[in-house]
Amino acid sequence: MTLGFRCRAFPAVAALGLAGSLAVSACGENTSQAERAGLGVLTVSPEAGVLSSRVSEKLDRAVKGVMKETKAPGVIVGLWMDGGGYVRAFGVADKATRAPMSTGLFMKIGSETKTFTVTALLRLADQGRLGLDDPVSKYVSGVPNGDRITLRQLAGMKSGLYPYTSDPGFQKAVLADPKRSFTPRQLLAYSFGHRAVFKPGEKFQYSNTNTILLGLVVEKVGGRPLREFVRREVLVPARLRRTLFPRGTEFPRPHAQGYTRQAAGGRLTNATGWNPSWAWAAGAMISTMEDMRSWAQTLATGTLLSPATQAERMKDPYEPFPGLRYGLGMFEVRGWLGHNGSLPGYQSVVVHLPARRATLVVLTNTDTSHKGRDVGTLFANAVTRVATPENVYNLPATPSSPAPSRTRD
Repeated sequence: MTLGFRCRAFPAVAALGLAGSLAVSACGENTSQAERAGLGVLTVSPEAGVLSSRVSEKLDRAVKGVMKETKAPGVIVGLWMDGGGYVRAFGVADKATRAPMSTGLFMKIGSETKTFTVTALLRLADQGRLGLDDPVSKYVSGVPNGDRITLRQLAGMKSGLYPYTSDPGFQKAVLADPKRSFTPRQLLAYSFGHRAVFKPGEKFQYSNTNTILLGLVVEKVGGRPLREFVRREVLVPARLRRTLFPRGTEFPRPHAQGYTRQAAGGRLTNATGWNPSWAWAAGAMISTMEDMRSWAQTLATGTLLSPATQAERMKDPYEPFPGLRYGLGMFEVRGWLGHNGSLPGYQSVVVHLPARRATLVVLTNTDTSHKGRDVGTLFANAVTRVATPENVYNLPATPSSPAPSRTRD
């Protein structure tokens, strides 16, 4: 079995680079003199103190070490815990202009979108409008084995439905025109043309097909487009004012340029304007570091859900290897609860550690792998080795096979 957590659709390849040094500024979108000079910036929220200079220096070295090794163009790192806060922007947001990375930029968050789609589903369950053990056929027609696949199995990646991103025709279509718009039904057609991979509930396979179906369920029961339901039922009550579900290729400014090697020939390509509709409910959303900081805590603690419904998220998780458990649109990695994301040009890690009341957000403007491992994972691993050595965030290296067969966040 192969496991990874991202929204890949294209063949994977490599990575890029820079670093920064310390400056202190207030939170916000204003660009400081340090940022204009291309330096990293430490920003501390009013309610938190600065982590000790010794810890901050170690974190600086750790992040810069990953940047040097992977040649990532830029990264935003935010860590908040009892001892204080560490928020930094390293490297460049635009390789052409050399504009520096900044902590207030909008970024594509890939499969972090799954946490919003599944939370929307759970909100409907809380309202008594659907049951997690309802068959998907009750809400969406034409699903193979739909009368035997439950909404719970879709949210927990146990449906057995073929991952549409593994379909050669889909891969060819996306690579031929990365700005093409796909409908959810078009995406599902690539999946439904194949036999099931396994019987519902029998195994686990991370697949965007599951979350696309859940998006359609939310639309059916919620009575409005998914993006609108998520806004009203999740973003507004969670007070996330800088997070959005785009209609197409719109991307609020300021944002970082995203770089990928998933174009034809594996050449380095600017993927900023690529259309994320191919990932829809599984990976199309956009956000900022501060919103993701807030969301990490909301997701992990279940603020928007009843205690009973929140408990369902990790009631029967799948454990692909020691230290990782996947529940309903949320995973736990050595105590860190949340999710990660990846789609062409961008990667994210958004997690909360209840035992330490710690939150970690990593946003980077490349999706290229380094020795088979996601750059986002490498940054999160380096930060937690310093800050929470007893709870080190870690996901394994992935096989060198084409990414669609290991559809990840």
